[in-house]
Amino acid sequence: LATRLSYFLWKSSPDQQLHRLAGNGKLKQPIALTGQVERMLNDPRAERFINDFLDGWLHLREIDATTPDEKLYPEFDDQLRQAMLAETRLFFRELIDKNLGASNLIKSDFTFLNRRLARHYGIDGVAGEQMRRVTLPAGSIRGGLMTQAGILKITANGTLTSPVKRGNFVLTSLLGTPPNPPPPNIGAIEPDIRGAVTIRETLAKHRDVESCAACHQHIDPPGFALESFDPVGGYRRRYRTTGRGDWTGDRIHGRHVYEYRWSRHVDAGGITADGQKFTGIRQFRDLLLGQEEQVARHFISQLVIYSTGGEIQFSDRDEIERIVK
Repeated sequence: LATRLSYFLWKSSPDQQLHRLAGNGKLKQPIALTGQVERMLNDPRAERFINDFLDGWLHLREIDATTPDEKLYPEFDDQLRQAMLAETRLFFRELIDKNLGASNLIKSDFTFLNRRLARHYGIDGVAGEQMRRVTLPAGSIRGGLMTQAGILKITANGTLTSPVKRGNFVLTSLLGTPPNPPPPNIGAIEPDIRGAVTIRETLAKHRDVESCAACHQHIDPPGFALESFDPVGGYRRRYRTTGRGDWTGDRIHGRHVYEYRWSRHVDAGGITADGQKFTGIRQFRDLLLGQEEQVARHFISQLVIYSTGGEIQFSDRDEIERIVK
């Protein structure tokens, strides 16, 4: 038990205190076990668990899998990338330290920002490069995991966003209800880089195929809600283009932007699989709060898989339900 606990939370062998309690047969006593878990989580070595667990569960290790287009997203740099990763890790650490509920994974009234990330989010009043807990304004589009820039970058390809990829992420990583794989004769859905056809129009034709419709009624709604965010996690009302479009008037690092223009308007509305309408990420996130228990169940399952190294078995389900309760 001491060894499993240590490799779970510290990714290293047990220290003397764990060895001593295990040797005395006291580690299995609830008070002693709880005390050791609290001690280990408060130890700097617990950062290894946080980083490794989030790399697997939320795929944070894939933050560098794509490189944002320099002309379309000139604001992206390594400082912003580091702040993206820090936001998610510090947010998860706060949930542990403050023993906060699973609803915060969907929607929270706080996040962690520094000046660079706050500017990216359009949030005023944050100075300096030190990451700190920031209370979000009422009605903010930020809060929870889905709207964090790191998650939004991981679920985009660097140039374009796909509701399918982001919708799949919400279903798989947040809810634990992954869609079935597409039929072998169905090609991949790629946005039209020329902007002549919207991704919605492409998906509408795709849903006309009976074998696709059943899954896309679940995949598309969260993906559409997250279309309000570009490939580097910035909020947008219109898509960017390097072709024809309206001049933006944007300024980045103090200079006017000429690399990109505004293209089509973003439509972030949709209808959930059970028929509930939403007009954007705020309403969709509130609807998702109704599935807080499923989010908690999936999180616990991911924690069990990580801590034991084994997949969830039928015999594990009663124990998981007890933890959820």
